[in-house]
Amino acid sequence: MGRGNAVDEAERFARLMRELKERAGLSYGALARRLHTSTSTLHRYCNGEAVPTEFAVVDRFARACGALPGEAVDLHRAWLLADARRRAAARAEPETVPEPAAGAVPDPAAGAVPDPAAGVAPEPGTGPAVVPTPGPDPAPAPAPDPALGPVVRIPRYRRRTAAVVAAGLTAGAVAVAALAASLPDRETPPVGAGATGAPRAATPAVSSGPSEAAGTPAPGPWSQPSSPPAPDDPASAPAPPPAPPSQPSPKPAPVPLTAAVRSHVWAFGCDHAYLAEQGPGSVPPPPVEADAPAWAAAQRAVHAGAQIVEVTLHGTGTGSVVLEDLEVRVAARRTPPAWNVYQMSQGCGGALTPAAFAVNLDAPRPVARSVAGNDAGSSLPAPTFPLRVSASEPVVLRVEAATTGCDCDWYLDLRWTGPSGSGTLRIDDGGRPLRTSAATGRPVYGYAAEMGRWGR
Repeated sequence: MGRGNAVDEAERFARLMRELKERAGLSYGALARRLHTSTSTLHRYCNGEAVPTEFAVVDRFARACGALPGEAVDLHRAWLLADARRRAAARAEPETVPEPAAGAVPDPAAGAVPDPAAGVAPEPGTGPAVVPTPGPDPAPAPAPDPALGPVVRIPRYRRRTAAVVAAGLTAGAVAVAALAASLPDRETPPVGAGATGAPRAATPAVSSGPSEAAGTPAPGPWSQPSSPPAPDDPASAPAPPPAPPSQPSPKPAPVPLTAAVRSHVWAFGCDHAYLAEQGPGSVPPPPVEADAPAWAAAQRAVHAGAQIVEVTLHGTGTGSVVLEDLEVRVAARRTPPAWNVYQMSQGCGGALTPAAFAVNLDAPRPVARSVAGNDAGSSLPAPTFPLRVSASEPVVLRVEAATTGCDCDWYLDLRWTGPSGSGTLRIDDGGRPLRTSAATGRPVYGYAAEMGRWGR
């Protein structure tokens, strides 16, 4: 197995990692925290200087970069090939074979060497005699067929390397097939899931089982097997083990979290806008922020241009729950309606800008990006995953979504891991998707309190 092949496979895997990282716009430090590894190690992976030794690192990298299902499969396949080449190159190092004792093994330079597999004895006088070792007579091997050409002897270390590579590639194909079947469809989210969502069952590990070719050293060139099987003979292959009895699928782990969702949060407590189909004469005065859900429902209004969602999370058990990642799912995209825009204030401001996750709904694959905040001139650090939540230590997540080109239905998937297992918590608007629409070019109205009516 040439070392050049291993380098090529590692470079292809590194190139796929770099492309996903650049598209996601994440730094090495941010990705290293999500992968639970060091920045220098991740840098070596992306430069092709090293290959991850665990499948979990590659899977977390693909999810953190928002890889499509096909892209994740390509990345995992490239890792499997690179890892198999690396292992094969390590095993293919030439072995040091001790020199045989004088007279114990015939010297090939002195004459013909007896071939046990062919069953042909050397001609008299062409070399020293070989004394057979006492033991059971082996079954005679078939004579070589002249029509098949000369017999090619494969060195011992090459046979072992070929067996290792074959076993590694076979296990890799099984792992890639299982991964492609278990990846979620990011473009068509599940329908009908509630606010709590259903935990995602972990995919069981696929084991290739013990490999006789990879685990047992190949026999030496002069050893005699007690019962040489024919590798290409189906009758000599061992019978497959009986299929295990079918077992009922395990029940999903209960969600150890409760989520309180506020979908009508106004910037600075006063600044927000809604789209409504009614004319200004049929729309009541703007409410305060606390009454905004009822006001918007009565007018069948939609968030205009931007929407802020706050989620307060509490643990329900005695242990802590780790929040791993927050994923954005766009369920539908429509042309923005030709409605009027109603501003809830004529402009306001505040000294506090909380840290949040910013979402661009116009992106092909929206990602929740951490954004730092500001409190009267003091910087507030951007939120980063993983986060820890418990019954006594709640966590508040603030998500600010914006669009300038679509009427979007969307929701959030919060991945968690706890003592009872792992899963996904769906965050939406009371069982319905969140809805935010662009308002570019629409008539804008503000409420004139001194006149008691809406005006442009």
